[in-house]
Amino acid sequence: MNRSSQRSAPHRVGIRQWLGKLAIAACLLGLGALALAGPYGVLEWGRQNALLDEREAQIAALEAERVELGNRVELLDPERADPDLVGELLRRDLNVAHPDEYVIELKPRN
Repeated sequence: MNRSSQRSAPHRVGIRQWLGKLAIAACLLGLGALALAGPYGVLEWGRQNALLDEREAQIAALEAERVELGNRVELLDPERADPDLVGELLRRDLNVAHPDEYVIELKPRN
């Protein structure tokens, strides 16, 4: 009996070591997979850079629109309004025209 228990004890230790090494290898493979394809991995980094470029283009377009609107606000300042812009807005929004003007619509409004 002594010999059989001595034989099984080293065998159990070998299996435990093998299972421990297998668990460590599985953890390392999991960490490697996360480093490659995880939420902060290499593949996501490329997607985030593409998204950043897209957002920067949107910001540039919005900045240009902001500058244009800022210029329009300056032109409509009540203290010193631009007469041409005021006349254009009156004609477009209120359908106001001088008696000697002709209005020709090129496209019907829907």
